[in-house]
Amino acid sequence: MTSENESLYSTASEILRSGGLVAFPTETVYGLGGDALSAESSKKIYAAKGRPSDNPLIVHIAETKSVYELAEEVPETAKILMEAFWPGPLTIILNKKASVPDETTGGLSTVAIRMPSHPVAAKLIKESGVYIAAPSANLSGRPSPTEASHVIEDMTGRIDMIIDGGPVGIGIESTIVDLSSGTPTILRPGFITKAMLETVIGPVEIDKALIEDDPTLRPKAPGMKYTHYAPKGELTIVASENGSISDNIEKIAEKINQLTKEKESHGFKTAVLTTKDNALLYKAENVILLGDERRGETVAARLYSALRECDDLGAEYIYSESYDDTDFGGAIMNRLIKAAGHRVVSV
Repeated sequence: MTSENESLYSTASEILRSGGLVAFPTETVYGLGGDALSAESSKKIYAAKGRPSDNPLIVHIAETKSVYELAEEVPETAKILMEAFWPGPLTIILNKKASVPDETTGGLSTVAIRMPSHPVAAKLIKESGVYIAAPSANLSGRPSPTEASHVIEDMTGRIDMIIDGGPVGIGIESTIVDLSSGTPTILRPGFITKAMLETVIGPVEIDKALIEDDPTLRPKAPGMKYTHYAPKGELTIVASENGSISDNIEKIAEKINQLTKEKESHGFKTAVLTTKDNALLYKAENVILLGDERRGETVAARLYSALRECDDLGAEYIYSESYDDTDFGGAIMNRLIKAAGHRVVSV
């Protein structure tokens, strides 16, 4: 159903209030929503996605005052971040009240909360009167959906309703910051960067689980522990061992061309993910453009749809350039590394 149809909001609201599931657009990716205060609804979300039940869900709200109904305490840092970045692509983690079921928080004593800026999401939360627990509306491990067709592909027959709000704007999930204890800590990078956060609240740490591939770490936020965003083919990232990506792009391209030529000589179908700036460097049978290298937001917006495009092409081996850890580069690399299962080749 399209978001222009007013009657869909009353239908969707009734589904949510009765314990059903509704997929809807946010400014980041499409979310798969259920009543966040219903343990049964959260169980349905995990089942629909095939998602591990220790992987916490994010609670979506429409008003700042709702935070005080979900969190045990709201520190001054949280208030500053809410004022600076809400509504928008920032999720904060606080110690939860008992009213938030463990099924929603993956058994943790904390709750992840965000206020989306997308008008469809905001209207749905307000009209339903429900705090909406909503991970991305895809099968667990698959690339997140940035348009309704992706949700239809993964979720048809698994959920009660899909609201088509067109392509989303940002294209990668929200930044997650843990404020439940100690120094504010980024658990998932996103559109709101570390530098942007530090401008308003001072020093911010990065959780070691984002840096170290440690399977023993329990996830405190979505996307920390498990392979995510993965295409059906085998994705490999080719990175620069020393110096910036732009300074070493010829070496990176040479390695990717070598790898694709080898796979194609054995009859495999390949694809390369690159920016329009570097596209002419590649000789693979499928060269997929992500965006403008100088504008990381364009790469982020295209990333998941490009990974799904690889699936549509039947690509068995996929190779991607890496990105420098500046602006959106850190968030893009976080998603690519998860999608590749930490498969990285250095040149």
